Amino acid sequence: MNEKALIVLYSSIKKFIRARAYSKLWNLTKKVHAADIAAIMDKLFPSERIELFHVIYNNDIEKAADVISELDPDIAAEIIIKSDFPPEKIVELFRHISSDDVVSILDELPEEIAEKIKELMSPKRTEEVEALLSYKEETAGHIMSTDFYALSEDTTVADAITAIQLAREKESGFYLYVVDKEGKLVGVVSLKQLILNPPSTRLKDIMNRDVISVTVDTDQEEVARQVSAYNLVAIPVVDHDGKLKGVITVDDIIDVIEEEAAEDLLKMAGLEEIDRITTPPIKSIRKRLPWLYVNLITAAVVSSVISLFKGTIQKYALVAAFMPITGLVGNAGVQAIAVMVRELALGEVSWETTRKALLKEILVALGNAVALGIIIAILGQVVTGKPIIGLILFLVLLGDMVIAAIAGTLIPILWKVAGLDPAFGPGTFLTMLTDGFGYFLLFGLTSILIGKLM
Repeated sequence: MNEKALIVLYSSIKKFIRARAYSKLWNLTKKVHAADIAAIMDKLFPSERIELFHVIYNNDIEKAADVISELDPDIAAEIIIKSDFPPEKIVELFRHISSDDVVSILDELPEEIAEKIKELMSPKRTEEVEALLSYKEETAGHIMSTDFYALSEDTTVADAITAIQLAREKESGFYLYVVDKEGKLVGVVSLKQLILNPPSTRLKDIMNRDVISVTVDTDQEEVARQVSAYNLVAIPVVDHDGKLKGVITVDDIIDVIEEEAAEDLLKMAGLEEIDRITTPPIKSIRKRLPWLYVNLITAAVVSSVISLFKGTIQKYALVAAFMPITGLVGNAGVQAIAVMVRELALGEVSWETTRKALLKEILVALGNAVALGIIIAILGQVVTGKPIIGLILFLVLLGDMVIAAIAGTLIPILWKVAGLDPAFGPGTFLTMLTDGFGYFLLFGLTSILIGKLM
């Protein structure tokens, strides 16, 4: 559904919810794709989401399950909690949802509710869910699906086709994985190969033995990188003995990429959790305030640098008007951070690449500093009528740009070495460095050069 159609649908849904016209609401949404309904739910207020979900659930539980699967897990959990669904009703809903999606939702539910749900699920489903929950969050094992095709390497093409026909539809219907007697992954066969080869052919004779796979503890970002690098639509997950445990499909990878991108953007702003326009103000305050305290500390450090030159500022107050140029430098540093965070996410950083990146960013900084510095120098001379001010501004921009390039390149790497997320917080410390060093240069050079050359 295109954007204009979604806007019209959103307005209509809001109108029917306000009017409590639930039969019209169902008639409007029953033929709409679950992904489009989920996209609209994301923009509704919590009470509106619940009303819409109840209408869908009461008319078609399978469609409700599809919608829940398309929602972000935190929103899905919020709907389930605020709907006051009894555990039996939640279990009935979960019967129509894949185990990996169930795990994502259970992660967001209060522990007592999650435990009650697991007790009421079938033994087989409980075993699948517990197995996925046993792996750390954001790892391949935690997000994989245990619903896939896998057969022995001695199986014939004819028997493989029959097995696929008899089995219920698998989430990963792209490949047939081949395992040995111990359950270890030894190859993969595409469905196209099954059709094109004689019925008596054994899988071990046509399978591709060079299988791209990941282990259960592989970080989900690395999984996404491999799927992208090798143009896969699914990737198998094995344990450390090589036994096939699950599969991750490309739709799950897209969710991972979106999730990681959103997390990185939020972390750059100092937020560890998703904050929506529908989030209650008190909750948003609790999310945002801690990092603002860190900002307050870094601002105090910068203020202390300025206080060192209060005499210079009093004597040459006009120079203080050019303090905002450090903001320009800060933006240049953020550009360097963005490049390094991406390289770190892709696993493409080594000592050699770091040296090259540092040299490149310094050269870029010098080039930008000269181009911008000439303009700022001319502006400083015109505004103050003193050529020496123009020279000072040029030198400040040049020195601060180099510091921004060095800090923007190295801070994310130092964060990674320290076991921290490179996307979380570097911008704040970069700003402290560029502002502090910029003000030190501006007023320091003013104190030295104006006194000697004027």
